[in-house]
Amino acid sequence: MSAQSTSQDAKGPLSAKGEGTTKADVMPRSLIVERLAAAGYIADRDLATAIGLMQMLGRPLLLEGEAGVGKTEVAKALAGVHETELIRLQCYEGLDQSAALYEWNYQRQLLAIQARQGTDAAEIERGIFSEDYLLERPLLAAIRRARPPVLLIDEVDRADEEFEAFLLELLSDFQISIPELGTVRATSIPHVVLTSNGTRELSDALRRRCLYHYVDYPDVDREARIIMAKTSGAGASLALQIARMVEKIRKEDLRKVPGVAETLDWAAVLVGLDIADLHGEPEAVHETLMCLLKTREDRMRVSREVTERLLGRVA
Repeated sequence: MSAQSTSQDAKGPLSAKGEGTTKADVMPRSLIVERLAAAGYIADRDLATAIGLMQMLGRPLLLEGEAGVGKTEVAKALAGVHETELIRLQCYEGLDQSAALYEWNYQRQLLAIQARQGTDAAEIERGIFSEDYLLERPLLAAIRRARPPVLLIDEVDRADEEFEAFLLELLSDFQISIPELGTVRATSIPHVVLTSNGTRELSDALRRRCLYHYVDYPDVDREARIIMAKTSGAGASLALQIARMVEKIRKEDLRKVPGVAETLDWAAVLVGLDIADLHGEPEAVHETLMCLLKTREDRMRVSREVTERLLGRVA
């Protein structure tokens, strides 16, 4: 579905009130699906329900699933729907509060100290620990925006348990204590989306704080719609063939199952090669599977014979 085909009612934010929204303010799932489609994301009804409840309760939404199923794209689409800023915190092992919250611009502070030599020390301290020398990081930036942004905390399972505990406190109070400046309370409450690939079990406390939705690989029909929406020149017939072939490849014993991003790469290559029917170009189909298969073991496992066998099952 394109933005041009979306009705006027399918534009604008998913709810007008955010936290404290009543049942009457929650949109039907079909309308949420339509608005997300207009923003470039083809959602199923279960995800639309989760987003509707997220807006109704003003709660963070935890999206869990394999890498490449489109969890990050949900946050990007939400930012498009709300016509607001997307602020992303990419988690990694060893992530600490300073990288996520704020830092002081030490170089500018040092220059200021040198420029004010001979000035009272207390006055210098007051000057250099001010807003002018504060560097916002994603979490602080998200609660200081006048218009609620979408805060994406990506791959939270890669951060350690200590950071997760800190994050839980922030998501409960939406305020940050900066010793030199005092407590910074949220100007607006962001729309929070957390994603997890399941590499580490998250705490029960964090799960209780969030609404939860498992994002699985799309079914054939939805993946074909995604291909048509994202790949210029991909018609319905080719998109269905690609989606069916990818579905069968995912059922093979692979080390790394291809995600939606890999499907779109493959679709773009096939369209670029002017292939309109997979059955007519079996050699090209096999050679371009490198778009889907990202390890040497998987590439060897899906041999020409396997490709031909799978292609024979694609209508």
